[in-house]
Amino acid sequence: MKAALLHVTVPFVLCVAWANTSLFAGVHVDLSADHYAEQTVACLPGVLAMPCNCAVNVAYVYVGLYWLRWRRAAPEPPQSRYMREVFALMAVLYGPVQWARLALLRRAPAVLDQWLTLPIFGWVPVWIRFIERGSAKWSAPHAAAHELLSILSYGLALVHERGFDLALACHVALAVYKGVRVQQAHGDARTRRYLLLAVLSCAGFVVLKLLDHWLARYRLFKRLTGHFWSKVCDVLQFHFSFLFLTTLTETARGKSS
Repeated sequence: MKAALLHVTVPFVLCVAWANTSLFAGVHVDLSADHYAEQTVACLPGVLAMPCNCAVNVAYVYVGLYWLRWRRAAPEPPQSRYMREVFALMAVLYGPVQWARLALLRRAPAVLDQWLTLPIFGWVPVWIRFIERGSAKWSAPHAAAHELLSILSYGLALVHERGFDLALACHVALAVYKGVRVQQAHGDARTRRYLLLAVLSCAGFVVLKLLDHWLARYRLFKRLTGHFWSKVCDVLQFHFSFLFLTTLTETARGKSS
């Protein structure tokens, strides 16, 4: 736990510090409440101005804590536990960042909301590489380098208005490709179901977020808007990814032993 906490919080703190400088002053981010279809409630404090979009971020913390405290029936090797704990801590930290973006509508939390998405998706190929190679051949420096590249890839947002979208699309495509490949090598019907649900949740996250204002024309999406449901899909994406990766970790370990 100490190693996972250190390796997640140090880059997080550095990203927070850099996001609060003028380095990302030119990054295109939406800083208006009009960007979201949910109407603000004037009588509520800023932290709940968009109550549904704000409160749903608690779910990230919940799913992160759930998997952080999750215990296997059999003893868990330290490296497998490290993989799970890093991913869980990322979820725990990501929820408050998104909440801060909605509550403050300022550049720094908006940049962080985008930026932290990349190393979160980047951890999936790192975990899959661990599954494929096993603890004996897994390389910690390689994992650190991969995460560093994920963090640095946000630099694309500095050179083009759609730079972040390109970086995120590449991360998602790589995660899905690696997931399909490891499923073919080590998976079964159960992990295939988890992978499918994770991919569908990812698609729901993207599509519902893009259709936020369009869906708000319908009564069903007036308060619980497309953005709200996209966050629900994002949390489910976390959960099913955990199910997929932890199950495959156990399967691959059983094969190697």
